[in-house]
Amino acid sequence: MNERLAGPPANRKSSALLGFDQTPSQISGDACRAEPVQAAKEYHWFVAENELNMLNHEQSDLSILPRSVASVVRPNMRSFVKNAILATAPLQDLAAIGRYLEPIALRERMVLQEPKKKVDYVYFIESGLVSLRIVAAGGTFETAVIGHRGAVGASALLWGHVSTHQSVVLFPGTALRIRVGDLRRVMDECPNIQEQLSRFVEALNLHCAQTGFCGVWHNREKRLASWLCLASDAIDAHVLPVTHDYLSSVLGLPRPGITETFIQFTEQRLIRRMRGVLQIDDRDCLEQKACGCYRLIAGAYALMPRLSG
Repeated sequence: MNERLAGPPANRKSSALLGFDQTPSQISGDACRAEPVQAAKEYHWFVAENELNMLNHEQSDLSILPRSVASVVRPNMRSFVKNAILATAPLQDLAAIGRYLEPIALRERMVLQEPKKKVDYVYFIESGLVSLRIVAAGGTFETAVIGHRGAVGASALLWGHVSTHQSVVLFPGTALRIRVGDLRRVMDECPNIQEQLSRFVEALNLHCAQTGFCGVWHNREKRLASWLCLASDAIDAHVLPVTHDYLSSVLGLPRPGITETFIQFTEQRLIRRMRGVLQIDDRDCLEQKACGCYRLIAGAYALMPRLSG
């Protein structure tokens, strides 16, 4: 399935892709096709095998690489891979899966998967944020968000062939995608990757179920505080480029009520609001405002592998 944009195309382009300083020269269709992207694809599998050979006391020679690839090789593969599932995988597994990974730029409002459609790719998110939504007559309802700790499409990969959610990029970033068939073959050879994906799917399922419970039983203040904390956790940052209109549409809350709650949070010095951007200033106090759903969901994700540094 080709990715498309939900709504009008975004004017914003993704910045450095996968740690490169170059800005992609062209974004077309479902992927960024600039030369650094192809270099990154080649680099991923090469450097993983190179490190593995070094562990086996075999000599490696960067001179065999194309110049475009050799110029970006870094000594530490784990510092290069930003997705937590991949970065904590054994080097043998990283070498196996790296041959199939394709770096792509995630543009704002890009639709990665549609409900009731066959899943062709799994996306290991490296930066940015993806919103998982239930689409129903009259609107949408967000059930979870996925950042660098997770993989979009993993649920369908493990439990079926069809997506149950619409997956839309909320904050632009980057991802490594792999065809479902290729990933299945890799998992047969690398049980560690399957285990980590299963852990993530278990946490994600709890996230989706708890979000539904939260929407029924908890008030606006607790739900908004929980969403801000979960989004902050997912991207590992305190600055969120999110608008009142977006939260109103996906959380099913009136926009004036969201504005009123954010004014209270601002007066309490929990957050700072700027045009199109919200900054969390007092994370500990904001967590205290959140409902118990946040702690349950955060606890589930805490069992996931975490990036160091």
